[in-house]
Amino acid sequence: MDSEQVQKSRGWYIADRIGAMASFLCAVHCAALPFVLALLPILGLEFLADHRFERGFVFFACVLALVSLISGYRRHHRPLPLFFALPGLTLLVLGVTYAERYSIGLHSVLVTCGGLLLASAHFINLRTDRQHTHVHGPHCAH
Repeated sequence: MDSEQVQKSRGWYIADRIGAMASFLCAVHCAALPFVLALLPILGLEFLADHRFERGFVFFACVLALVSLISGYRRHHRPLPLFFALPGLTLLVLGVTYAERYSIGLHSVLVTCGGLLLASAHFINLRTDRQHTHVHGPHCAH
């Protein structure tokens, strides 16, 4: 692998790590929000309960996921990360659009599950990428 390919791989690796962290934080945020809603204004964090903030965060997570996971698929040609990402993206979008009009419980469950699926997709993509780019040498047990 030449240095340009190594730099690109490193860039996608970082994007996947950021995506995994963003998706996981999104899931934690949505799971905890119903329980800490009353504390947010006291802590000066009421913006975390704002639907615009949440939609923006979900939009960021979705774009980052699509870009990094599709790029990962082009490198390793394994669809498993996409099998986790597509339902995760669907649940996230449903959670911040359709479900937020009905109940905070449904909204929280959809977005939490979607965030966890998306984080899983990023972690699987990272692992698959690492396995794909690993070069076997004499020190490896193939």
